[in-house]
Amino acid sequence: MLLDFDGVVVDSLEFYEKLVRTCLRRIGHPIIETREDFLDLFDNNFYESLKRRGVDVAAFNEAAGEIAAESDYGSIKPVEGFAPIMGRLRRKGWSLTVLSSNSRFAIEKILSLQGLRHCFDDILGADEGLAKTDKIFAAMKARSANPDETVYVGDTVGDILEARDAGIAVVAVAWGWHDRKRLAMACPAAIIDRPEDLLDVIAGNDRKSQNPKGVANGLESRCYGKS
Repeated sequence: MLLDFDGVVVDSLEFYEKLVRTCLRRIGHPIIETREDFLDLFDNNFYESLKRRGVDVAAFNEAAGEIAAESDYGSIKPVEGFAPIMGRLRRKGWSLTVLSSNSRFAIEKILSLQGLRHCFDDILGADEGLAKTDKIFAAMKARSANPDETVYVGDTVGDILEARDAGIAVVAVAWGWHDRKRLAMACPAAIIDRPEDLLDVIAGNDRKSQNPKGVANGLESRCYGKS
């Protein structure tokens, strides 16, 4: 199982909206005026969205690295109720990998501060590549997993599109950065409102498949929680 980090595992919207705004101002490209401007960057791959708006991604990442060294990552907290779900998934035999546009440094720092690093087998951040689709292929190769044995858990339209390009099922979480209506327009395999709903999605598909990890094989488009 591959999981986006910000918005799925941790509640970090305000933190990263501020950080991205600061980075863009520092490199002389202040393209964000509203929160909606910020969220629009995640309708596709974040870095591709920056490029399309004329931002020098290398300069942005350099500024981000400088600002990150001064940031208070202790202010970022886990999504309530998600840590126990990760434990239950691991006991069911799932390997868990963070696959994110964030840096490995930031992810490792936050997980360590919150005592959650042990929950994950691996971390694939921006250091391993800017395209999530490429990192999904790399993660499957590392685990000798097929697309029908892999699921991506994300919270933005960009997550859904990149995972779909890699041929894997996507479970979208409605507690993250993009709201349920926006997520639904991208047609993920399922939309969930609570961390525990992820167990329902997996359990429901396990009953349909002879392969207990055949997530994408037969995973219907379903919504759990609020309508």
